Amino acid sequence: MRNPEELRSHRWFGGDELRGFSHRARSRQLGYNPEEHLGKPVIAILNTWSDINPCHMHLRERAEQVKRGVWQAGGFPLEFPVATLSETFQKPTPMLYRNLLSLETEEILRSYPIDGAVLMGGCDKTTPALLMGATSAGLPAIFVPAGPMLRGHWRNEVLGSGTDMWKYWDDKRAGLIGDEELSELERGLARSPGTCMTMGTASTMMSVAEVLGLTLPGAASIPAVDSAHHRMAAASGARAVEMVWEDLTITKILDERAYADAITTVLALGGSTNAVIHLIAMAGRGRIPLSVDDFDTIARRVPVLANIRPGGDWLMEDFYYAGGLPGLLSRLTDLLHTDRVTVTGRTLGENLASARVHDDDVIRTRDDPVAAEGGVAVLRGNLAPSGAVIKHIAAEPRLLVHTGPAVVFDDYRDLKKRINDPALGITEDSVLVLRGSGPLGGPGMPEYGMLPLPDHLLAKGVRDMVRVSDARMSGTSYGACVLHVAPESHVGGPLAFVRDGDPITLDVPSRRLSLDVDDAELQRRREAWNPPAPRYERGYGALYSEHITQADEGCDFDFLARVGENPEPDAQ
Repeated sequence: MRNPEELRSHRWFGGDELRGFSHRARSRQLGYNPEEHLGKPVIAILNTWSDINPCHMHLRERAEQVKRGVWQAGGFPLEFPVATLSETFQKPTPMLYRNLLSLETEEILRSYPIDGAVLMGGCDKTTPALLMGATSAGLPAIFVPAGPMLRGHWRNEVLGSGTDMWKYWDDKRAGLIGDEELSELERGLARSPGTCMTMGTASTMMSVAEVLGLTLPGAASIPAVDSAHHRMAAASGARAVEMVWEDLTITKILDERAYADAITTVLALGGSTNAVIHLIAMAGRGRIPLSVDDFDTIARRVPVLANIRPGGDWLMEDFYYAGGLPGLLSRLTDLLHTDRVTVTGRTLGENLASARVHDDDVIRTRDDPVAAEGGVAVLRGNLAPSGAVIKHIAAEPRLLVHTGPAVVFDDYRDLKKRINDPALGITEDSVLVLRGSGPLGGPGMPEYGMLPLPDHLLAKGVRDMVRVSDARMSGTSYGACVLHVAPESHVGGPLAFVRDGDPITLDVPSRRLSLDVDDAELQRRREAWNPPAPRYERGYGALYSEHITQADEGCDFDFLARVGENPEPDAQ
């Protein structure tokens, strides 16, 4: 155990020199008495709440509960508002700003008199951003997940946010429902604070934080409005104080085994494809090598056990009642590294000792999985030399081996303008191709990857087609969507050279994605290609464009991912 003079904050507040005197005087200006904070762990609460982030609308209240826990454990809490990254409203995509929140997190933890941190997030990009920044800062840190919202309801149906939005929007376009039904759906899809209650990116990444060992056991699955969520927040604040005294830093928790277990968990959950990008970036901050191929290797031995939409039948509230993530992990212990330490100070195995599953349909047994293999596959071929991904568990099986003629769109505006043009001759066998939507081209790699189907096919009952892009898609989406094609078209990846009518072959069992055009013709097209003009001339967009890496590298900034020291500030 450490003593008070070893606390990082002591460098600001301790001693008899001018700077210590000045810092103590300014603390009195803030209204703090000496006994409230001197000699106590200072815990930063990084809160991604805002008035325009529905996933986090309850985190202002939860921060007060975290503070209660910090006070009770003998610490001193300080709340910091940080970038909110609202998946719903921030354009062109909050992925453009994930690294900005990561950088903000790292520098706040580094530059203030902070001994440990409670990280509050959950909406898609906030979880990886906070964990990336905290990893780089290297202090004791614990994550408080925002939690999923309650189930949606419409008439006599249970709704899943995102997943059923796409479904019923297609029904509207096909003429199966009208404006009255759509108005009712607007009121029923999202009916409480919290993240999407399907196994989208938010639930996937909150589960990742838990299996990495950065949350209290069971925290990721608790519905946002459940009283257990209040108690978890307070307990997390208390545990943050204890972690400081124990010097249990985030870097002592996150190792190669933790990330291997995170991949195993994502696959067993049938989780979001976005986890591939985020986990590669997160691991890179800890100097832990991770690649898209690691996902495919592990996928071949991990069954999908979580029967949750969009790849299954249930929702996150059901998952929580069925035993939550601890319940699912209890059925995978032979595939996990259960001897590694977590924020509790105990091992993962010890945390799972009392875990139980209460519903074998929501969390399947190994003998009765949702799918025998993990729900994400990594594809390679001349169209994706550095890889692409597909959530094949959420696609129609008939399309997992398919060859069809390409119909090419240069960007999302082009797609929206022409998707219903009869002159394109789109059939259900066509392969829709979207380029100009990657890390640079998007910009920020927006969630355009679930390309809309033409109205005339929807009216015929077609609900899935092969779609290929350098974009991402929402974890709540579904369909035979090939995503994250790398290198992206904007930097001269092969997607830039596809033309209408070119045959494209998708073969998921063989992990192959190929443009069936001979090499000589592809080389002629490559030589005739001209790179697009830079999108940004100044501001954050210019910084982003100059330093963003490709999807297979995690889309981190190169200067944040590289090896090197970022020295501690001189507090005197």
